[in-house]
Amino acid sequence: MSDSRQRLWTLTAASRHAGGSTIERHHHEDHQLVYVSAGVLAVETSAGSWVASKDRAVWLPAGVWHAHRFYGSSMFHAIGFARERPPLPATAPMIVAVTPFLRELLIAAADPELSAAETGRVRAVLRDQLRRSSQQPLSLPTPRDPRLADACALASADPARSIPLAELARQVGASERSLSRLFRDELGMSYPQWRTHLRLLEAMILLSGGASVTRTASQCGWKTTSSFIDTFRHALGQTPGEYRARTR
Repeated sequence: MSDSRQRLWTLTAASRHAGGSTIERHHHEDHQLVYVSAGVLAVETSAGSWVASKDRAVWLPAGVWHAHRFYGSSMFHAIGFARERPPLPATAPMIVAVTPFLRELLIAAADPELSAAETGRVRAVLRDQLRRSSQQPLSLPTPRDPRLADACALASADPARSIPLAELARQVGASERSLSRLFRDELGMSYPQWRTHLRLLEAMILLSGGASVTRTASQCGWKTTSSFIDTFRHALGQTPGEYRARTR
């Protein structure tokens, strides 16, 4: 067996994980696509935070350091791809929309019971589907500037609290104008947009754990359940209730 084939087999696996379990920070020589057919997976990388669920997988290019945390009883599927032949851009992690067909391919490709010939055919179709898949931008980029990192940590500690940008700036020792510029320059979005992303990612975790839509809206800082539903549908293409039902 070639060294390349051995590496891919090591990166391709299916396993069950209890809610709250983790996989410590690590990286791979080759690319990997991670997915959960049950439960929710939070992926922390140097580029930011990502959430995988039944309709979202996370693409991890070779060399990217990452760690995993599982929410709810989870079925984890990981697929390795050779560094020389990435089916998706190898520049940065990204969220990949998972259609019902792609879901079945991901589960099959990680099945250890398949023969080498069957695996080869499944992977060929999987590559074609990945090239046609849509990439979803919802993530939480990691800040580099210490002032911005401190501001994000303060806001992340209590997503339900709407801390004004001026107050964050004062607490981290920056001007409001400077902090606003850092959000746009480093994270590519305004502070309100970043805070919405933070709340949406927290909402996905709560919903997957069985929290009601109303409770999730309140815990994540929306003033009304209807505004939460509208924001969630616009960002993820489905209502919170639909997402909750699918992930559970």
